[in-house]
Amino acid sequence: MTRKNKLAVLIMILIGAGIFIYEARDLNGAQLIHELLTLDLKWLLVAFLLMFGSWIIETFVVQIFIRSEADDLDFKTALRVSLVEQLFNAITPMASGGQPAQLFALMQSGVEAGRASSVLLMKFVVYQFMVLINFVLTLFIGFDQVSKHFGALALFIVFGFVIHVVVIVGLLMVMYYYKFTKKLVNLVMIPIGWFVKPEKKLAMQSNLDHKIDTFYAESLHLKREKKRVIKACLLTLVQLLFYYAVPYFVLLSLGVSHVSIVEVIVLHVMIVMIVSLFPIPGGTGGAEYSFKTLFATYVASPSKLILGMLLWRFLTYYLGMICGIIAMAFPPKSKRT
Repeated sequence: MTRKNKLAVLIMILIGAGIFIYEARDLNGAQLIHELLTLDLKWLLVAFLLMFGSWIIETFVVQIFIRSEADDLDFKTALRVSLVEQLFNAITPMASGGQPAQLFALMQSGVEAGRASSVLLMKFVVYQFMVLINFVLTLFIGFDQVSKHFGALALFIVFGFVIHVVVIVGLLMVMYYYKFTKKLVNLVMIPIGWFVKPEKKLAMQSNLDHKIDTFYAESLHLKREKKRVIKACLLTLVQLLFYYAVPYFVLLSLGVSHVSIVEVIVLHVMIVMIVSLFPIPGGTGGAEYSFKTLFATYVASPSKLILGMLLWRFLTYYLGMICGIIAMAFPPKSKRT
């Protein structure tokens, strides 16, 4: 890790600690310690296993897309790729560092850069589609409940949904309407040229054209690899289900058992959608606020609510960061098998 990355990790840990201390400022310290000591550890263990399980399933997805006559990755090496992604998703705004970090990890493992880019593109498209499908399903199941009680957050949720739909539509347009998309981008660049210098506009347009060309070329792999894509989609659905179920078992560990797993999964999907809008690494601040707001009606005790927020945040954010740092400390042998 570079010094800049280490600094980013330290800053995010300090910010997280600061948020927890601020939220716990009015709580009874003895009560908070009591809640911590009386946790039902078996349910907390299930939550841990679900997080690790989600990373293991993602590892299988990486292996599915990598596997060919020329390339293959053993489980340990593919798991490292997934964990490195967790780290750089956590320390970069809007998880923008995850893709480049995975690319670097794959190249370290001996996968050719073009092949690695193709794999990550397919993985990204599959993941975005599955996130959207999960979100649409949960909108039908639980959006009325969220919108009735948390109007302001509901607006964030709708905005997040619109952004994801725009991303998916953009990807589909490049895949199936390549020439039209390029013309559309060129038209959009015309008014942009009114506000920027000609050389900057030319550089922006050249960069966009290159990205569209690259994505289109790589998207052809998706059309040829239907069986792999279907397998990856099914595994990604399970991966997301594991991840979304984590707060349910955190609540059970706190003795909160009067909520259904479906309700908790719906709320967690909403939280993830809200967090994706915050341009701060890990959605820090927005994540904690969303958790408190959405789960306050289910957890009457303030100390349990804050402890639940801390445990959930550790499992879904800081644990991945820690495991990613460990994975970075053990570079793989660069070879093809």
